[in-house]
Amino acid sequence: MKVIQGGVATPMGFQANGMSCGIKRSGRPDLALIASDVPCVAASVFTKNSIKAAPIVVTQKKMRYNKAQAIVVNSGNANCFTGSFGLFYAQKTTEVIAKLMNIHPNYVLVASTGIIGKPLPYKKIESAAPELVRGLSPKSGQKAARAILTTDKKIKEIAVEFLLGRKKITIGACAKGSGMIQPNMATMLGFVTTDAAINASMLKLALKQSVAESFNCITVDGCMSTNDMVTVLSNGFAKNDMIDQEDHKDFKTFSNALRHVCLEMAKRIVYDAEGATKFIKVSVLGAKTKEQAKSVCYAIANSNLVKTAAFGCDPNWGRVAAAVGSLSLNVTEKNLKIHFSSFAKQHINITVDLHLGNQKATVYTSDLTLEYVKINGKYN
Repeated sequence: MKVIQGGVATPMGFQANGMSCGIKRSGRPDLALIASDVPCVAASVFTKNSIKAAPIVVTQKKMRYNKAQAIVVNSGNANCFTGSFGLFYAQKTTEVIAKLMNIHPNYVLVASTGIIGKPLPYKKIESAAPELVRGLSPKSGQKAARAILTTDKKIKEIAVEFLLGRKKITIGACAKGSGMIQPNMATMLGFVTTDAAINASMLKLALKQSVAESFNCITVDGCMSTNDMVTVLSNGFAKNDMIDQEDHKDFKTFSNALRHVCLEMAKRIVYDAEGATKFIKVSVLGAKTKEQAKSVCYAIANSNLVKTAAFGCDPNWGRVAAAVGSLSLNVTEKNLKIHFSSFAKQHINITVDLHLGNQKATVYTSDLTLEYVKINGKYN
């Protein structure tokens, strides 16, 4: 597998576009469209927050068919806690795009990100939709990647190539996320495309496994969002041998490539965390179970005391010990071992060995800074 230049529109048969329709007062791009030339096999994972934004509700219903051909995304407005009108406008957004593309409305998914509780300015989306569709191009993946951003400072996109048999397969992706980052998933959107041939059940399994080791292994501030979604579309243009079961010779290769793409996007979200100056890798060894290892990771990664210590370049191991101890595990001074890399560098590694078993986990996080407080103190 090799990383190549490109993003979500790089695989064969995909196009994208992004533009400003006036949702953001700044005038920055706020409307994106990702589309395939043909209907795709599709798989998605969604936020586990009980308060779900209207586009999540609409898209979850559409995903019962495991088919999609386009994803329309707006930024600057979450269309969440907006009642029946929010649901109506989310559905209408998919219908206007479907009509312009001459495809079935069930094949158009919708996503939103931004401020909660404000009515979606649907008329702005409707007015911009013809230009959005007309501008679809295999060369415009970066436009879509830019249009989905909110407080992000950097575009997040990637493309990789690898072989399945003698067929060249491409996976492309773009993502957004900067704050409210905490599994299960986060204030983040991730869109992945591939020209591989794979059936719905195997695509869902590959995505579930990949998200578990990527987007669900990051945290910035411990806050769960209402709008999170990761979707992968597969159009089969590469004409490889159909991956239709878990023991297929190519499933592991495909899954590893998808996992790499998702993990790279997840890490870039942490690198771009609101106000962050440090990228922190928290590893826990010697746990009884994988779940225990991950819970300890999050106790450390979400500790404001640990995160502010990282910001201040203060390797205060006592704060890590306190975070571990807060979980009431059978851990004492005798069996708990803590190791730090230099807190003066941008990349920090924190490794904890519980000496309770042989399971391990890793989570990625950022420091907590004055800039984070400023950004979120005036977000509205």
